[in-house]
Amino acid sequence: MDQLPEIFPFERRRDELDAQMAEPSFYANPRKAAEVSREQQKLQQLISDHREHARLERELAEASALLKDPAGDADLKELAAAEVPELQRRREQLRQAVLLAMIPPEPTDSRNTVMEIRAGTGGDEASLFAAELYRMYAKYADNRGWKVQPMSSSESERGGFKEVIFLITGSEVYRQLKFESGVHRVQRVPVTEANGRIHTSTVTVAVLPEAEEVDVQIDPQDLEITVSRASGPGGQGVNTTDSAVQILHKPTGLIVSCADERSQLKNKARAMTVLRSRLLQQREEEEHAKYAAERRSQIGSGDRSERIRTYNFPQNRLTDHRIGLTLYNLPQVMEGGIAPIIAALQKADYEEKLAALTGQAYAPPRPRGEDD
Repeated sequence: MDQLPEIFPFERRRDELDAQMAEPSFYANPRKAAEVSREQQKLQQLISDHREHARLERELAEASALLKDPAGDADLKELAAAEVPELQRRREQLRQAVLLAMIPPEPTDSRNTVMEIRAGTGGDEASLFAAELYRMYAKYADNRGWKVQPMSSSESERGGFKEVIFLITGSEVYRQLKFESGVHRVQRVPVTEANGRIHTSTVTVAVLPEAEEVDVQIDPQDLEITVSRASGPGGQGVNTTDSAVQILHKPTGLIVSCADERSQLKNKARAMTVLRSRLLQQREEEEHAKYAAERRSQIGSGDRSERIRTYNFPQNRLTDHRIGLTLYNLPQVMEGGIAPIIAALQKADYEEKLAALTGQAYAPPRPRGEDD
């Protein structure tokens, strides 16, 4: 049986937290105190499980030695043989719990999420599919009790989206949606196709954890903010005030626009939310790039040049190329039924992290070929 990783670093961190909790001023900041207390409790449970696992290992070793002893008592051997299966079951159960607790949590998993969907290759068909993906994610969010808040959009002539940006708020939104980043490919007969030919189009999806002001410090001097009159469909829908906001972050060249609200202040606040999230993502990608030469992650790399998924409507087939997952239920998927896909991606991510934690070689699923 493979040994568990050493528990000493976790014991050291637990002792540090115990020292913090013993300070007279510990409860002066209730929010910080609650965070420290939760971490301390999780570490204490991890340490307890690790010790119990070690105890079970010793009992199994003793039982095994007794069973192999030719001079051993027959009654004791019978008792040992009866206990071994249950000891092995409990040991494996604890092993999985300990390894899961040892995997470092992603600090952004609990964040709200900014999603950006953009039509790629395929013209009108790409924009129509971008609108369908937006609807799919909105329905998934609604099923989970999350709130979807539109932030910016650019419609195509046929009613799709050239681009749509929205904020999803709720419990652990980023943890559920972070693997959706990448290129989504659709294969079907477009409504504009007169000869019944199947076309291939693409849509890019970016998933950004909502950044807080403490995450990204922005110097007002680095911003160039311009306002303009928001365009509308005509009549009473036309905005008669300069409410549309565009923000240029001069150091990076990032440009964010927002015109969905009639209030200039609301549009500015939403644009700043998107800008902070993009800057946070940029910083995290720079950190991840340092390790890309050693090991490239198969899941959640966020590289928009990657085709992560294909939606083949004639075959009623969805294929996630990163993990080799194929489903034949596209209507349910497009109605927001993406929970099985997300669960499979999370499982693959867990297995990869587990392999890294235990020093084992990780063999990712074989990505499917271009014709799949």
